[in-house]
Amino acid sequence: MIRTLGVAAALLTALGTLTACGGRGAETGTVGTGDCQGQQTTGITDTTIKLGGVYPLSGPASAYGAIPKGIQAYFDYINAEQGGIDGRKVEYLVRDDGYQPPKTVEETRRLVEQDQVFAVFQTLGTATSAAVRDYLDQRKVPQIFVATGATEIGADTEHPWTIGWQPSYRTEGLAYAQHVRTERPNATVAVLYQNDDFGKDLLKAFREGIEGSGVTVVAEQSFEVTDPTVDAQVRNLANSKAEVLLNFATPKFASQALAADARNTDWNPLHVLTQVSNTMATLRPVGLPNVQGTVSAAFLKDAADPRWADDEGMRTYKSKLAQYAPGVDVENQHTMAGWAMAESLHKTVSSATCPTREGLRDAMRSLDGVAAGLMLPGITMNTGEGDGYPIEAVGIQTFVGEHWSLADGLIDTSGK
Repeated sequence: MIRTLGVAAALLTALGTLTACGGRGAETGTVGTGDCQGQQTTGITDTTIKLGGVYPLSGPASAYGAIPKGIQAYFDYINAEQGGIDGRKVEYLVRDDGYQPPKTVEETRRLVEQDQVFAVFQTLGTATSAAVRDYLDQRKVPQIFVATGATEIGADTEHPWTIGWQPSYRTEGLAYAQHVRTERPNATVAVLYQNDDFGKDLLKAFREGIEGSGVTVVAEQSFEVTDPTVDAQVRNLANSKAEVLLNFATPKFASQALAADARNTDWNPLHVLTQVSNTMATLRPVGLPNVQGTVSAAFLKDAADPRWADDEGMRTYKSKLAQYAPGVDVENQHTMAGWAMAESLHKTVSSATCPTREGLRDAMRSLDGVAAGLMLPGITMNTGEGDGYPIEAVGIQTFVGEHWSLADGLIDTSGK
C-alpha cells in the first residue's frame, strides 16, 4: 500500500537517518563527504531512499489517483526482487491535494520539512506543480518528472530542480495538427478545452501547427474544473457542424464530452482525445461501441492491444502488477504511466554520479537515450543544457474494437 506517515513518526524517521557518503542526520538536513562533499543527502542512506508525491486522490481529477498505484507497485517489485534502487529500498509517501494549488503547497511542505524526503517524485497538474516550484528550488529539492505536459516546465531555465517527463502539450498539439492536416486537409475544427494552462497550451500548439493549411478552427468552448458538466459546451460546438472535435479535457470531463458526442446522432466529427484522458477508465463508462474511431496521441504501449502480448516490458508489467497490486486495473493507462515513470526514476537515480539531491538534479538534466519497458519503440528520454523536455515524440492511435490501434511511425517535434 502507499504509505502516509504521521508527523511524529516522520520526524523520528528523518532525525534517525544515517546518510550516504558519510553524512549524518540533522534538523537542517544532511551532507555528503568525499567525492560528494557538501551535497545534500537528506532522505537517502546506504540502504534506503525516501520519496514523496502529491496527487489529486480526491476531487475533480481523482482519476489520476491510479498513477501512484502503478508507481507503488513498481517500487514494491524492485524492493522485493532487486533490493530496491542500487541496494536502497524505496519508501514512497503520497499526499492528496484534491487538485488545489494551496493544498499542494501544504502537502509538499509536509513532505520536505516533516517527512524529509530525498526528492518530490511527482506533483500532478500544471497549476499545482507551478505552485511549489519556487519553494522546492529554494530548498534545492528535486521535483522530478512532474506529471504535466506544460510547455513552460520544459522551457523553464530558472528552476533547475524541476523537470517534466511526459511529452509536452506543445508536442501533443503539434502532433494532432499534423494528423488532421494529413487526414483532413480542409477540415473545420471545434475545440473543447479546459480553461487553464493545460487546455490553452494544447489549443495554442494546435493553432500553430495548422498555420498555412486549409484546416480552420471554427468554434471554441472552454470550461472550468469546478463545472458540473460540459454538456452545454458540447451542444454549442455541435451547432458549428465542424468535421473535427478536439477534446482537451481531463478524464471526468473528457468522458462527459465523449458521451455527449455519442448521444448527438446528427453530428459525427472525428473525435480527438488528449492523451492525458485516453485511458480505459475514461472510455468504458461511455461504452466502447460509442468511442470507435476516436484518435489520440501515445508514447506508451497499450496493455489491451494484443500486438504487445509477447513484449518483454509488457509481460513484466502485467505479471508484477498482478503480484504486487492485485485488483488494480492493468489496462488503465494511468497505472501504466505510473509504472513507466517509476522505472524512469529508477534509471535516472542509478545514473547519478553522487547519491545526493545535487546528483539527482544533474542526472535528470543529462539523460541520454534512456528508455522504459512500457515506452513505444523508438521513444527515449533525452535532456541536456537548454533542453528540459525528456520525451518529444508521440505516435497517433485510433480506438478500434476494444483497444487503441497504433499507426506506423512517430511524430517527433524536437526540432520544432
